Amino acid sequence: MAVPGLAGCAKECTRLLGVARSREVFAFHRPEELVRLARLKTQVREAMEGLPRLVEEGLWPAQIEAIRNLEKSLTQNRPRSLIQMATGSGKTFTAVSAVYRLIKFAGAKRVLFLVDRKNLGTQTLTEFQQYVSPYNGYSFAEEYNIQHLHSNRIDEASRVVVTTVQRLYSMLKGEEEFDEEREEGSLFEAGPALGDAPMPVTYNPRVPIETFDFIVVDECHRSIYNLWRQVLEYFDAFIIGLTATPSKQTIGFFGSNLVMEYPHQRAVTDGVNVEGEVYRIRTKITAGGATLEAEPDFYVPRRDRRTRARRYAELNDDLTYTANQLDRDVVSEQQIRLVMKTFRERLFTEIFPGRKNVPKTLIFAKDDSHADDITRIVREEFGKGNDFCQKITYRTTGKKPEELLQEFRTAFYPRIAVSVDMIATGTDVKPLECLLFMRNVKSANYLEQMKGRGTRVIDKATLNTVTPDTDAKTHFVIVDAVGVLESDKTESQPLERLRSIPTDKLLQSVAVGAANPDLASTLASRLSRLDKRISPDQRQELTTLAGGKDLKTLSGALVESTDPDAQVAHASREHGLPPEQLTDEQIQEAAEDPIRDALRPFHDPALRNGILEAARSSEQILDEVTPDVLLESGFDEEATEKARIMVADFEQFIEDNKDEIEALQILYSRPYRAGLRYRQVKELDTAIKHPPLDTSRERLWMAYEALESGRAYRSGGERLTDVISLVKHAIDPGEPLKPFAAAVQERYELWLAEQQAAGASFTPEQKQWLDAIKDHIATSLRIEQDDFEMGDLQRLGGLGRVYRVFGEDLPKIMDDLNERLAA
Repeated sequence: MAVPGLAGCAKECTRLLGVARSREVFAFHRPEELVRLARLKTQVREAMEGLPRLVEEGLWPAQIEAIRNLEKSLTQNRPRSLIQMATGSGKTFTAVSAVYRLIKFAGAKRVLFLVDRKNLGTQTLTEFQQYVSPYNGYSFAEEYNIQHLHSNRIDEASRVVVTTVQRLYSMLKGEEEFDEEREEGSLFEAGPALGDAPMPVTYNPRVPIETFDFIVVDECHRSIYNLWRQVLEYFDAFIIGLTATPSKQTIGFFGSNLVMEYPHQRAVTDGVNVEGEVYRIRTKITAGGATLEAEPDFYVPRRDRRTRARRYAELNDDLTYTANQLDRDVVSEQQIRLVMKTFRERLFTEIFPGRKNVPKTLIFAKDDSHADDITRIVREEFGKGNDFCQKITYRTTGKKPEELLQEFRTAFYPRIAVSVDMIATGTDVKPLECLLFMRNVKSANYLEQMKGRGTRVIDKATLNTVTPDTDAKTHFVIVDAVGVLESDKTESQPLERLRSIPTDKLLQSVAVGAANPDLASTLASRLSRLDKRISPDQRQELTTLAGGKDLKTLSGALVESTDPDAQVAHASREHGLPPEQLTDEQIQEAAEDPIRDALRPFHDPALRNGILEAARSSEQILDEVTPDVLLESGFDEEATEKARIMVADFEQFIEDNKDEIEALQILYSRPYRAGLRYRQVKELDTAIKHPPLDTSRERLWMAYEALESGRAYRSGGERLTDVISLVKHAIDPGEPLKPFAAAVQERYELWLAEQQAAGASFTPEQKQWLDAIKDHIATSLRIEQDDFEMGDLQRLGGLGRVYRVFGEDLPKIMDDLNERLAA
């Protein structure tokens, strides 16, 4: 009987009989592996049936449900299981917890954890290293070896291997080394250029099919399940998929075995995600471009994309540019500046009212040059230095991108990061509260991934270490400055032609191993055009990088590789048959080899970078004269409608509970009864946070602000006592909505005026004590004698000192202020 894999054929498969039922495998297991399996007391598939009870401590309910459902699926011998959990809901921690149980209790020999790109591998490694077993208190790393691949060799002692599918494919091909730079770009960015045909795989005895018992695929581009599916199917392993945004291709690959569905809406309800709101900034140039008029002696600056050096030249004709050409062919600094100026002016009044520190903000740029422009203009508009705003891309100079990203996560600076794709998917930056889109995105799934950067929850203590002026991350805001949420989206289907794919994305696709006729012919066309516009020095430099082949030779080889006659001739030589006897399958199979050979020179990162540098050396026109105009700014209609519903629900809630909740009983009383206590207000605030409202006083205040601009004071909702202001305004809409502390201040000033009119006067020390008593009432509703022995009042001298300052008048003053200020 033939062994297909050992014969180098990837088109057939073998069925391996197991305890429960047969399954398809790529090739036979090695004899030594069969001996190892025969000596095991319990096979992995059998051991999964006896997994111990899951320790739920430290897990969210959704994570518990996901692990249980996954283990049930594995126990049923389902070969593929898909877990869909909203971004920020702890997918990776869920997977790490499940992997630990599979290794410890089911005896899994080794688990493969596939990530989208290298920096996510580092993040995943950290997640494994920090995991502490609830069964024995050891860390994962103390019990088992975890290997993040930086070479093409798997450590025999490793129990978990973290890598990208690009490197894994390189290993199966037998390559000794794989350039880490080819793991930096996201497969989401390569997009349609990846093509659709599966990558050919043949058996490699150095990486046998039994290398892994389980494969976890974490939030990878849908291409993992078509272009790379043979890489996954090569191994005799269970496949576990993790995703926040499953496409129909993903669900199809997993045989519709969706073991967990946990959408964003449910995660928000459970407090695992925060909700997003949309704030739009629309300018005239952003919406429709502009026209630069050619005038005599009018010199327009032109900037080299690569060196950013400028030269000046006249326009021969009027230049009309569209919104799509912005920041690629033409740069309008006034457009960027107006967006950033509007963002700065509205930030503390409309977007995050009352805040003093710029919330951690991520700006998505179109490319590296665009990111440079945005970073510079942000620093200028905010009047801040380099630390305030940093560009974090793979082309960052100075500090490594990983170092800047870590500072963005854990330090006060930078407040604003500008990136292209490095932080767009998967990367965890929990303190992020604002996403500003300066680029459009065509893929619906990719957009959801980018929006997911803002959904993550963070505890108050950790948040305050980087953003000290906020009590909690209650929501995040998407600032849409380019209409990204309005433009049509696709499900990232591969295109038949690749005209719209930038050259860097084409080369990135080649780097990760893609090879198809569309890719080859498109790249050939780009190289041909590039050859016509580069200098002789640049041409010679590229020839040197390509090992003596110039761009014409490289382009010609790509064109020839896609020629049908050449493909038939190659198939004829391969199979030793005349063309007329060849099958379509033989021709198709042989057609892939010339394309891969023609693309092989571009696997060299030096050549790829050289081509991109040469392409960038073309110039951008800088429009410095066309003024931009702000057309609109504000939260979108959906956010307004949400605010309207929230306010209506709140007002219905207090009406329904006016006889049930003590604080509402007092606030509804007519005439109003004094005596509201801190405990009662706390009880009301807690009730608001739980069903049916499931909201917070901060969110309610923002909702009133959105609906009643001019009547609702800004910066409210931060203190517990602001709940009183919200209820009073809901009961009597004619009363302005102002923070409770502001209302206390007004009553205090009125009380002082009345005292003065009655002939009373206060010494500076008495006035200091009165101010402190007023501040205490503003936060705690009342002042009692015991309060003087705590906090700021104790620091002023405590109960003994205040008695010496006011004497026998103190009790009367306390009663008076309690009644008047907290009214």
